[in-house]
Amino acid sequence: MYVPFETLPENSRVWIYQSNRKFSDEEITKLEEALKTFTENWAAHGTGLEASFVVKYSRFIILAVNQENQSATGCSIDASVHFIQELEKEYDVVLLDKMNVTFKLGEHIAHKSLIDFKKMAKNRAVSANTIVFNNLVNTVGEWQDFWEVPAGESWHSRFFR
Repeated sequence: MYVPFETLPENSRVWIYQSNRKFSDEEITKLEEALKTFTENWAAHGTGLEASFVVKYSRFIILAVNQENQSATGCSIDASVHFIQELEKEYDVVLLDKMNVTFKLGEHIAHKSLIDFKKMAKNRAVSANTIVFNNLVNTVGEWQDFWEVPAGESWHSRFFR
């Protein structure tokens, strides 16, 4: 069952999918409709999940589940991955490749392969102070506090040693 994202408790589980390109305003409208339909019907073992989503920076899809009432299980997580795969096909984007880094360059959101980001770090085109998106956060609380962080304070810090 869909609930507004801001009503989810901080310990709600999140999954973050970053797109290899920015979605257009028209795409975001359609994407949000599809996400709302999915979260309204998302269930684990026949029990509806208290779920929500948010689209950030026209590039990130954040799915969340309040696990206090009903936890997402293997089958329900598989259903969400299948849904994300359908979005990839429909919008001709890559959402499931974890070998990419998305970061801020001023007001611009950049998306590079891990190899290219490492080269940028070596060439000092990015620094430990560059804001990166840490898509490894697991809860709404972590997402709020540790999603947008300086690279030096995330797993990306290994590129600046």
